[in-house]
Amino acid sequence: MKSALSQLGRRTEPPPISWLMNLALSRPQLISLAAGFTDNESLPTDFTLEIVEEVMRRPRSGQSALQYGPTPGDPELRELTARRLTDLDAACAPGRRRAYSADDVIITNGSQQLLYMISEVLCDPGDIVLVEDPTYFVYLGIAQSHGIRCRGVKLESDGIDLDHLENTLKALKKSGELKRVKMLYLVSYYQNPACLTTSLKKKRAALKLLRAYEKAAGHPLYLLEDAAYRELRFSGEDTPSALIDRNSRDRLLYTSTYSKPFATGIRAGFGVLPKDIMEIVARVKGNHDFGTANLVQRVLVRAIQSGRYEMHLVQLRKRYAKKAGIMERAMRKHFPESIEWPETRGGLYYWASTPKHAKTGTKSKVFNTALANDVIYVPGSLCYADDPTRRKPDNEMRISFGSAKEKNIRDGIRSLGEVLRAHC
Repeated sequence: MKSALSQLGRRTEPPPISWLMNLALSRPQLISLAAGFTDNESLPTDFTLEIVEEVMRRPRSGQSALQYGPTPGDPELRELTARRLTDLDAACAPGRRRAYSADDVIITNGSQQLLYMISEVLCDPGDIVLVEDPTYFVYLGIAQSHGIRCRGVKLESDGIDLDHLENTLKALKKSGELKRVKMLYLVSYYQNPACLTTSLKKKRAALKLLRAYEKAAGHPLYLLEDAAYRELRFSGEDTPSALIDRNSRDRLLYTSTYSKPFATGIRAGFGVLPKDIMEIVARVKGNHDFGTANLVQRVLVRAIQSGRYEMHLVQLRKRYAKKAGIMERAMRKHFPESIEWPETRGGLYYWASTPKHAKTGTKSKVFNTALANDVIYVPGSLCYADDPTRRKPDNEMRISFGSAKEKNIRDGIRSLGEVLRAHC
């Protein structure tokens, strides 16, 4: 009998992250260096309880928190978000302070929902999104389910390779496919998975290139800047967002989250969108959920206003700096010299490369031997789009220090090092 499922329902494949997470849950002894969970011990349970009590103590504020709210989000949280973004950019671009408006901010159920809705609003099946090579593999799942084709743009130490971006746009124009391109997606801070940060110079140049090809495309070309890891910086200087340039705003879709820097159980993301895109995304969000949970938003308002959010962030950065240091020292001690990785200054990961003959994919000896030795990582091949113009690399690993306990980081890296020495 023919399936009753829609094309999207039939097309959607199981996300790789679900398989990796289920594997870890089904084997309690398994050391997971795969899941991008945040640090369990640093979750702010004490002051979150205080905040909930403060919110619920007064009938008026408690009732409001337990009621529906505006679809674009709590007005106070939108205003606080706009101010935080203004302050973040002003701090790393002295003399160029630009105030962002709460009217341009939308609050969502995590930034993942916003990435989904933006893709839903802008893309039809067969359209093209340009992505970093490698990129956030959960976004690749969104693209796959919507029938979106992805083309990879190579990465350099400070972000995308602009020459490769231009050559890709030229090739798409020549083939007649440029009209199907809708946006360029960048994870711009401590990139998941490659741990790199895109410089402001490259963001500006990318926007300029996209504008140069709009006439041939026949429609606007957007830059989607995913800044989910921005507040998890534990060393080095911050980099301004592309929002800081006034002439970029009508083509920039900025997304981020409160979940990773505060608590992943607090499902609250946010975006700054051009007014025409904001209007349509808000309509779609209304169909999704009527609006993000009010109680979650009121907890965040109180956390930010009281200074407890910022205090927590300071401690969280110290925690991740310590765990990143533990992981790097363990890799230097146990990994063979042939394994390479870039410096990590924020986020939750290291991105390690093996010699090309030492495959790391799900069917490889490295992955399956590691699994047999009770340690798991994210195979790098999962982080590459199905791009017909190149073969997927299969000699990389995303290794997370986010949720693993310190002892598990040391033990897991030692065990993984034994596997790598045997196969590299």
